[in-house]
Amino acid sequence: MIETIQLSKVYKDKTVVNDVNLYLDQGESVGLLGPNGAGKSTTISMISSLLKPTSGDVKLNGKSVINDPSDLRKVLGVVPQEIALYQELSAYENLKFFGRIYQVPKDQLESRIQETLEMVGLKDRQKDMIKTFSGGMKRRVNIATALLHNPKVLILDEPTVGIDPQSRNYILEMVRQLNEQSGTTVLYTSHYMEEVEQLCHRVYIMDHGRVIASGNQSELLSILSNEDTIKVQLNQMSEDFLQAIQDIDIVRQVEETGDGIKIIAKKSRNIISDLVKLADKENIQILNFQMENPSLEDIFLHLTGRTLRD
Repeated sequence: MIETIQLSKVYKDKTVVNDVNLYLDQGESVGLLGPNGAGKSTTISMISSLLKPTSGDVKLNGKSVINDPSDLRKVLGVVPQEIALYQELSAYENLKFFGRIYQVPKDQLESRIQETLEMVGLKDRQKDMIKTFSGGMKRRVNIATALLHNPKVLILDEPTVGIDPQSRNYILEMVRQLNEQSGTTVLYTSHYMEEVEQLCHRVYIMDHGRVIASGNQSELLSILSNEDTIKVQLNQMSEDFLQAIQDIDIVRQVEETGDGIKIIAKKSRNIISDLVKLADKENIQILNFQMENPSLEDIFLHLTGRTLRD
């Protein structure tokens, strides 16, 4: 339905997005993951025609929309990362304003406002000003504005950042229903891996402006098919012990947890015996260990590294 072809964006001498190729089939829910500064939001802005690419193309049903995005805008709803609402207006007034921007027919606007308010669970608060709403409620109104014109494609850029668990669960379930019951095509970015695992059929992982991996979750998980994930519970931790584990040649990653460590290691040999020897040397007691299947988060960290980048 939507396809990008070698999509790039350069600011002065900095390439922010570099030859990104991705596609959304009708009715799919697709995740777009990446660390801070990976180029996700810039990619979304170009796909949604808010930003013109330096090079490359965006196509809707095989037709370029770079020079004339009118057909794309008719079928696209965008939920930005930042709250885009008028604080001094009520929820109803915000929806009425955005409904006119989306050119929802006058004879349908009132019913669409009420339907979207019902969908986001705020029909009884529609006359209240946005500035009186919690962060989660503002996020839900933000989503409602993108649904007024009944879009076929919905792009959500980290829609659950900084909100309470109840609002987060409500939003996730709403997105799931839009996709599964209404057939809305979804492009979803998030820093919460479990959200993408729950919602998305396929995933693209971006880093440094490029797509570095893509596929369904099974295909991505196969990246670590030759490695073991071991969770080890310890009675104490020491820097020397942690460094000694990292120095083992088959160890790929070590992560401290609340009560121990999580290790990703090559399957070449049983690493447990190495851990026992190192623990004895450091007078550390291994309380428990278990082998785990790799998660999408493990894949993400394996591909992008563990260091936080801004």
